[in-house]
Amino acid sequence: MSSSTPSHDTIPSIYSIDSSQSSSPSSARPSIHLEPLPAWRTVKLLPYELREHCIIYLEESLYVPALHLLISLLTSGTTSAIPTPAFLPPPQQLALAATLAVHPSLTTRAQSDDRLQASNLALKYLQLVLDLVGPVNGNLWEAFAFSTVETSSRRGARRRPTGDDLSPTKDDLDGINSELANAGSVWAKAQDFWHVVGWTFNCSLLYQRRWEIWQLWLKYMIDVLDKDWTLRAQMPLEDPANEQDPRERSMIVQYINGGDTPARQERRILRAVFADGTSKSTGEFPEVWRNETKERKKDMETPKPEAKLDIEADNWGLYMNNSASSSDLEDTPPPTSPAAAALGTNSSNPLPDVSAPFGGPQSIILRLRLLSLLSTVSVFLPHTFTPLSTLYDLYLEHIRPLPLPSFFILVSPSSMQYFHQSAASSITQIILRSLISSSAPAPQTDDLTQKDLEGCYLPYPANTSSISDNAKVSLCVETLLRLLQGHCGLYWNHGHLQNAVEQGIEAREQKAKKAGKGRGKGKGDGEGEKMWLRASAGRMRALLDLVRSQEQREDD
Repeated sequence: MSSSTPSHDTIPSIYSIDSSQSSSPSSARPSIHLEPLPAWRTVKLLPYELREHCIIYLEESLYVPALHLLISLLTSGTTSAIPTPAFLPPPQQLALAATLAVHPSLTTRAQSDDRLQASNLALKYLQLVLDLVGPVNGNLWEAFAFSTVETSSRRGARRRPTGDDLSPTKDDLDGINSELANAGSVWAKAQDFWHVVGWTFNCSLLYQRRWEIWQLWLKYMIDVLDKDWTLRAQMPLEDPANEQDPRERSMIVQYINGGDTPARQERRILRAVFADGTSKSTGEFPEVWRNETKERKKDMETPKPEAKLDIEADNWGLYMNNSASSSDLEDTPPPTSPAAAALGTNSSNPLPDVSAPFGGPQSIILRLRLLSLLSTVSVFLPHTFTPLSTLYDLYLEHIRPLPLPSFFILVSPSSMQYFHQSAASSITQIILRSLISSSAPAPQTDDLTQKDLEGCYLPYPANTSSISDNAKVSLCVETLLRLLQGHCGLYWNHGHLQNAVEQGIEAREQKAKKAGKGRGKGKGDGEGEKMWLRASAGRMRALLDLVRSQEQREDD
């Protein structure tokens, strides 16, 4: 043994997160390293005259000049040595910008380049708000609230004081008299955030043009939720006597707690994250706007001279023509999803895209980021959301039955990097324990050590003779090996590690006899499944060679 090789009792481990110890903010905060946040600017509400100016632009559908003005006001003062407060509009204008970024009339059915530019500017402005002032200073929790009795009145069209109503409320003055700012907004049309999540992932598999738009919106929203959570995690306790955690007021918690009963909401959230484009999924998470996926007729896509904007002559060009009539639209062609493309035969691309069943690489990244965020919420606020064990059982329900390529995508080390190390270890171990032979001893704790790998996981096959299940066991132990290697390193340990790996490879090869008889969906392909099993074995052997060569260099 190398002098630098610790004994079994002192080998570092990936410690599990004990959710029972994390409900208290004082004990939870040190558990996970928090990245430092940028120095966000303070904010100032736009003066009344400028607010009115922007509202008039927005009510007349003059989105481009309105957004240029808002961007200019927000970014002014950023180059000074001491940044001045940023000018920010009321939440109603931020909420409208979020709708403009994805609405079909400004994206997939835009009638002019000007309207496409408005959509791009809206997303640019929202990104600047997040980058310069942050989610809390920017009051994004209010701007991005989905409609309830309370928010519907807040977003109502503004009323001019007449007759006895001579004292309008602030909401009346800040409201925007526009369909897209009220009943036609994404915040009113969608049932809740998870409806949008499910529909976005359905689009990734069914409607590529809508997916191109929705993925940018969802990525931005996940950035907002991440930064909002991280910022509140670093805030002092609001009520030290009761240890009230500021994260209770985070946007992700508000989205989790909205709608259904807790138990049903947990399952619905997971169904949204794993939305797969099936009729069942599109039935639960349908399009946000009616006829959203319909596109403009081909003969209407030919660029036409735009009517000249002449306000004095009461000629508003395309600004006042906001939507296409039903006669101008046609059904989207039959969906050509990445999954369908991957399953087709193509001599120039014989290898299928394993990311296709999830809608492609970007869709997988967004799904993993949401799963990671939900895991973090469950760690620190189990009583507000759900205990970590319950959440991971739901993950197991969705991941374990997947076909091998899809299973590999989610449990691979590259995917697990989106989770905290302890979460990645726990999730992988839970999946592995559901698949591994009953003869495998259970580790005493959820902490991942090399001793547990060698004694409880590496040497054992699956609990069935399915090739698919044995390949899944191999993929899980491979991921645990790489997680431990990346976190604290692996040790040759007089060859015990190699013996455990080789014993498991042989046991799984011997037991894997049947194709398509495991828990995977659909009919299995024996040769294809064997390929996954052998490829995983090859990668583990390559990792062992690396570990051995490193220790030999240290000894020399």
